[in-house]
Amino acid sequence: MDRRNFLTTVSAGTAAAIAGCMGNGEGADFNVGMVYATGGLGDQSFNDMAHTGVQEAEADFELDYQNAEPGGPDEVGELQRRFASSENPDFDLICCIGFVQESDLLDNAQEFPDENFMIVDGVVEGDDGFVDNVANYIFREQEGSFQVGVLAGMLTGMDYDHGGGSTNTDERMVGFVGGQEVPLIERFEAGYKAGVEYVDEDIEFTSAYAGDWNDPSTGQEIASSMYNDGADVVYHAAGGTGSGVFEAAQSEGRYAIGVDDDQSVTAPEFSDVILASMLKRVNVAVYESIENTLEDDFRGGELNDLGIAEDGVSAVIGQDFEGELPAEITDELESTREAIVDGDITVPDNLDDV
Repeated sequence: MDRRNFLTTVSAGTAAAIAGCMGNGEGADFNVGMVYATGGLGDQSFNDMAHTGVQEAEADFELDYQNAEPGGPDEVGELQRRFASSENPDFDLICCIGFVQESDLLDNAQEFPDENFMIVDGVVEGDDGFVDNVANYIFREQEGSFQVGVLAGMLTGMDYDHGGGSTNTDERMVGFVGGQEVPLIERFEAGYKAGVEYVDEDIEFTSAYAGDWNDPSTGQEIASSMYNDGADVVYHAAGGTGSGVFEAAQSEGRYAIGVDDDQSVTAPEFSDVILASMLKRVNVAVYESIENTLEDDFRGGELNDLGIAEDGVSAVIGQDFEGELPAEITDELESTREAIVDGDITVPDNLDDV
């Protein structure tokens, strides 16, 4: 069922509304409902990473899963309720992907206390603290973003030419493009900016927000302006909007940094300009919560806070740039990674502290 048909069915309010991509284990005793973030599947980053997590679980365990893609924030609560109230199948775990689901999930978790939920990028708390039937997963995005900031800051000061781009030796400037301007995405920007300043506080830094998770045209327009102003590298945390950043990098012969997944792999048509990606292992959070629930070890009422030390986030070099970046950059990335793990570098999680 495609997304439009699915949403139409939900609007009609039928009990059969929950449908989507079924796992291969048809008839399995364990069922997972997936409510994705707005922006939907096919973003080559955040939602697709969550989908990868349930696919990996499907490969290892006998389970069925169904997908639901909200058309906007106002639809997530209804989709959560439909999974929670379904009796055929009776869902064993409902995965809620994205911070926008937080407030609706608090209501639904309390309305359906016998259902198990997990949320990525959100923390569900009631008057008495964490809610017993919600497992919470958050990430320290600022730590991985610091790493790619170090990479961008060092590269913009070099005469570098590889793949589909080259640096502009007349300027030392890097850029950041966010999706919506919310505290979560500002954590990406804060970490990235801190990494750039760790290299040299005099590097010019520019940022802008597209206001949308799935608007490649605006992403391309913003990034093109940054490149024309002299930016050598632009990092995006903008979901599907980020493909516009990659388009701009190719058109202008500069470089970009991807997010959530290794986008040199998920968006191979742009691999010649994707220097690196900031991995955020949403797939691990989804897989782990499914495995725990299957093993009668559901971690409801707990907070899972994943950073570099827990391998929840990291920087990965793009596939076309493996072995092609100067050793002083890769050595510094390893050095700063260890310093973050050891607590010798504390990365700010908001722009006021950068």
